[in-house]
Amino acid sequence: MSTATLPAGAATSDTAHDTRQPPGIKVIFFTEMWERFSYYGMRALLVLYLVNALGYERANALALYGIYTGLVYLTPLIGGAFADRYLGQRRAAVIGGTVMMLGHFAMAFEPLLHLALGLLIVGNGFFKPNTTAMVGHLYNGEDDPRRAGGYSIFYMGVNLGAFLAPLVAGTLGQKLGWHWGFGAAGVGMLLGLCQFLWQQPLLGRAGLMPQQGPVGKADIGLILGWSAGCFAFVFGALQAWKFVGPVYGGLPTVAQVLIAVGVIGGAIWSIVKPDAKSVGHEPLNRAEWGRVISIVIVMIFVIAFWTGFEQAGGTMALFADENTNRMVGSFEVPSSWFQSINPLVIVALAPVFAALWTRLDQSRYRMGDTMKQALGMVVLGLGFVVMAMAQSMADSGIKVGMHWLAIVFFIHTLGELMLSPVGLSMVSRVAPAKLVSLLMGVWFLSSAAANYLAGVMEELLKGSGFALYPFLAAFAIGAGVLLALISRPLEKAMHAK
Repeated sequence: MSTATLPAGAATSDTAHDTRQPPGIKVIFFTEMWERFSYYGMRALLVLYLVNALGYERANALALYGIYTGLVYLTPLIGGAFADRYLGQRRAAVIGGTVMMLGHFAMAFEPLLHLALGLLIVGNGFFKPNTTAMVGHLYNGEDDPRRAGGYSIFYMGVNLGAFLAPLVAGTLGQKLGWHWGFGAAGVGMLLGLCQFLWQQPLLGRAGLMPQQGPVGKADIGLILGWSAGCFAFVFGALQAWKFVGPVYGGLPTVAQVLIAVGVIGGAIWSIVKPDAKSVGHEPLNRAEWGRVISIVIVMIFVIAFWTGFEQAGGTMALFADENTNRMVGSFEVPSSWFQSINPLVIVALAPVFAALWTRLDQSRYRMGDTMKQALGMVVLGLGFVVMAMAQSMADSGIKVGMHWLAIVFFIHTLGELMLSPVGLSMVSRVAPAKLVSLLMGVWFLSSAAANYLAGVMEELLKGSGFALYPFLAAFAIGAGVLLALISRPLEKAMHAK
């Protein structure tokens, strides 16, 4: 049977002749590309905007960046739950995209800064998990041989948007005016939404509940109502913070952390907790507990990696802006351009690493997943050794050449390729079947914690005698070495039956 005779987005059962990707994959590719363009365009400018345009102190700008990027990793747990129970993935994605578009446009107006960030955080929660999940729904079950290729195409869309964003939105923001850069991010999100709705027929039934049809005019009220609800929630939270914030800020740091973890954790659990009837009451056996504990242990180590890696949009963005000689003839390279190096290297080298791991796994030099991630942490630490050398020159009053940051971003991306895809694959393979979704959510919570730490780490180290980049080098390398030392018992626990 030819795929041309099937409904759009459906898969044929004759996998021997079904090698073409479903047409719906290009819809999600371009939707995700434009969404990532908007996200990374705004991210490339945020700290620079706070410091250079709004007069934020460096520490406060980095802290706000850490809170924003940390919450971005928390809200998908809630948005995914709303989609599963009430909205369906397709409508949730449209609502999320609408709210994010409003947030990006609001960033162009200085008085709306916090409202804009809140809209972006909440909108991302509705958008991000549901577009990712829709990719899987384009295929005919878990054994469809096209599935891995489909997610690779999806991943390329993510990185294409991330590559273009600093070059376009960053240039507009730094050369023409900040509102031009943030406006460009909003236009990118609008384009993503329009092409998603326009090309819906190619998605088939992907992202729809059994009783739902494609998103149409009849859903305008639903979309506007939920979008208005998101706006009201963010506005109300900001008003409440005016009263709660001063009291909370006066508490000891430990108390602040405990309260934040308790409130956020309780709110998330009340929304995403599974129905007991759907998951059953069968307890985990000893081997399953071993696998769960092993994943959590690795997750704790991974926080060390992302705490360093996420300096890219914070302290390293400021280093590029303030301490780097960016002149090429009479043209000054925008500092935001450096953030395009990471996605460019990923697109170029991801296939190389995939082939490398396959070859190693078939040889006597095979490494377990935890050892690969440990190596990624060490490589990240080596990048910070180079960064510490550049900072030392900058501290002596010298503006360093652009090649220093280029080398650091290249090394850090090598570390990411060793750790990130391997970690996601490990969780999906090792987690007990009844806990895969929960543990994947917990895995992303480690990124939330790391993003917050990335924003406040420089301030935390003040008065400690440790400079930021040497500390991050030692932190990442030390964590990698320790994980390597305990990798054998962890691997044994992960493969226990």
